[in-house]
Amino acid sequence: MTAIKSTELPIKELTEYEKNSRIHSEEQVKALAEAIKRFGFTQPIICDEQKVILAGHGRYRAAKQLGLKVVP
Repeated sequence: MTAIKSTELPIKELTEYEKNSRIHSEEQVKALAEAIKRFGFTQPIICDEQKVILAGHGRYRAAKQLGLKVVP
């Protein structure tokens, strides 16, 4: 079993998964950005060893929209 490690990464190092089936509308991304501003990250972005996003594409886009430099 592989240990899960939580850390903060520079947002510019992350890559979106090309075959992500979930599509977020601009309204959803704006709502996520507002929630992040108000409450912070309540769930981290999940990525693999190559820093490809597995879960959290909407949070990633919202963080980019907010101009964040690092994300959990």
